[in-house]
Amino acid sequence: MGSKWRKAKLALGRQMCLSVPDSLEQRQQQDSTSSANATQPRLSDALLPSSVSQPPSTPSASSSALRLSRSSRRHCAICLTNIKTGLGHAIFTAECSHSFHFHCIASNVKHGNQICPVCRAKWKEVPFQSPASDIPHGRARINPVGLSRDDAWMSILRQFPPLQLDVSRQINSIYHGLEPAVFNDDEALDQHDEITESSDRPSTDATENNSIGKLEVKTYPEVSAVPNAVPHKNFNILIHLKAPLSSGRHNSCSNQVATSENSRATVDLVTVLDVSGSMAGTKLALLKRAMGFVIQNLGPSDRLSVIAFSSTARRLFPLCRMTETGRQEALQAINSLTSNGGTNIAEGLKKGAKVLLDRQWKNPVGSIILLSDGQDTYTVTSPGTAHSQPDYKSLLPVSIQQNGDAGNQIPVHAFGFGTDHDASSMHSISEISGGTFSFIEAEGVIQDAFAQCIGGLLSVVVQEVKVKIECVHPSVQISSIKAGSYHSSLMPDGKTGSVDVGDLYAEEERDFLVTIDIPATGIREDMSLLKVQCAFRDPITKEMVISDEATDVRIQRPAITGQLVVSMEVDRQRNRLRAAEAMAEARVSAERGDLANAVSVLESCRRALSETVSARARDKLCVALCAELKEMQERMANRRIYESSGRAYVLSGLSSHSWQRATARGDSTDSTSLVQAYQTPSMVDMVTRSQTMILGTPLPQRKQLRQAHSFPARQKPR
Repeated sequence: MGSKWRKAKLALGRQMCLSVPDSLEQRQQQDSTSSANATQPRLSDALLPSSVSQPPSTPSASSSALRLSRSSRRHCAICLTNIKTGLGHAIFTAECSHSFHFHCIASNVKHGNQICPVCRAKWKEVPFQSPASDIPHGRARINPVGLSRDDAWMSILRQFPPLQLDVSRQINSIYHGLEPAVFNDDEALDQHDEITESSDRPSTDATENNSIGKLEVKTYPEVSAVPNAVPHKNFNILIHLKAPLSSGRHNSCSNQVATSENSRATVDLVTVLDVSGSMAGTKLALLKRAMGFVIQNLGPSDRLSVIAFSSTARRLFPLCRMTETGRQEALQAINSLTSNGGTNIAEGLKKGAKVLLDRQWKNPVGSIILLSDGQDTYTVTSPGTAHSQPDYKSLLPVSIQQNGDAGNQIPVHAFGFGTDHDASSMHSISEISGGTFSFIEAEGVIQDAFAQCIGGLLSVVVQEVKVKIECVHPSVQISSIKAGSYHSSLMPDGKTGSVDVGDLYAEEERDFLVTIDIPATGIREDMSLLKVQCAFRDPITKEMVISDEATDVRIQRPAITGQLVVSMEVDRQRNRLRAAEAMAEARVSAERGDLANAVSVLESCRRALSETVSARARDKLCVALCAELKEMQERMANRRIYESSGRAYVLSGLSSHSWQRATARGDSTDSTSLVQAYQTPSMVDMVTRSQTMILGTPLPQRKQLRQAHSFPARQKPR
């Protein structure tokens, strides 16, 4: 009797695996067909488990390829060893009749996979193994995943509710089907969210309730007085900007960390994810978990699209709003990720850029997140000589490069995952596009790194910021503007200059050092040097805002000056620029193979910083810079260390300092790390949310991130 019963189950199992829906729409049609046929009595209904719905009885044309072979019945499809009773291994037989070792399939579904590895049938019931029995007897699992059973995002990926499709949503299948030639199938924005024609009509600083606050502008001269009888060359003036506090954060309760969508620019985000063969196991599971966090923290007016690439690239999910339905569909797209093939970064970026360029509607902020753990072997050509560099620029579509069409500048925030990625190419991609490069050295911090990035993207409060600098005194000339990677311009006569800053996150700061030449006057009176004015676009009202009053920089010109105190703010920024220059010089030496000189350059800079005014005052930024330089020296100890982590660490640091924006590198997301420069409160809030897992049980032994300030309280500007 038992033998007949088993044969009946196997026969039914074969039938259940014969038809796989080609699209979400077909799946919905099959579900309705199954419901209509449920009222008709069938002999097989008595043999089917109550929890399994009956699929269409007509087999598909590909049914022969899905039949259960004798070999698959005798072997576990995961570990490929024999399935025999009496050997101390529990055996799990799925709804589709395929059998696996319990510990093997439990490890598989632990990552949120509810699809049969053999026939790709969707399971409604999955096994789960407790953490205590994670390592099976007699066979250690390869590439183990140390994720808790109560992990909130793994629970989301593991337990999908039945998909309820909205017939009004034009969503392409995330599993099958051809991609459209033009990606203009993005979901429409709400009427109040849709970007109208931007107004270039200038207005003064907005004070209405529906607009953001003022952009803070301060100036700091190097010293407060210069003798009037002598000229002063290379006199430094610091221009400091600080973005306003978002009203959503200002008015939020103490336990609410998200920034209100009414007080920030909404986002169109495209994630370009590496799913090559090297991402198998732990890496892919952690990527799914991190993407689950991103999806859950996007607002209903934000939109997301998912691109997966290996040897080729494919759009898994069109640009859709992250409503409850959108989140569910996005989670399903992420859950469908599997790893195989090579690494074609250029093709992934091409698809990602196409999503944003072809969209019919636009949110104010558009950005791409790129993650890869390998090197592009399809596009980048090897250098012709030993000293020439590969053409990394070819990886990025021309349409979104900074020197391309000004209207299509889309920053790519690149994340190098692990120690095998091509840090030089990832840094070049981010630098050319206007994004940042982060180095995820420890695989487990990928979610924190993503959290820091979206914490900034979801808090943009001012856009298209531009600083204009004009000499007031007729004999004063601007000799240089040090703005890092930001585009700056200086007129030939040295009388006017400007810096294009772009978007700023809530409470984000920028510092630019202007060098001028001061002439001798012989007159005892205050001297006006520069006039600084800012303009920006309000993302709420879409209007250009010009500061109502220009900031005037003045100094005293007495006949004799006593001992003058150097401005701490100016000295701090000189140290930052000096450290960044030393990092760039050390990197050049390291790439030439001269690690000894690279270490010497960093050590000389560290000693010079320790003797400055801000170092003697134990300035936090100066301490952090010295710690960062010391860390870079250690990562240049030998060629092996530099190749595995040193290069990526240095490039991530250069990216952070050149854009004055936080990047993840080393343990920079840890609360005990000294390298936390440029983090904004919104970033800290999001990382804290990631580390404490608000939607689930907090992760054990994780420290809550304290709010990190790049700079201590500033002195009153002169």
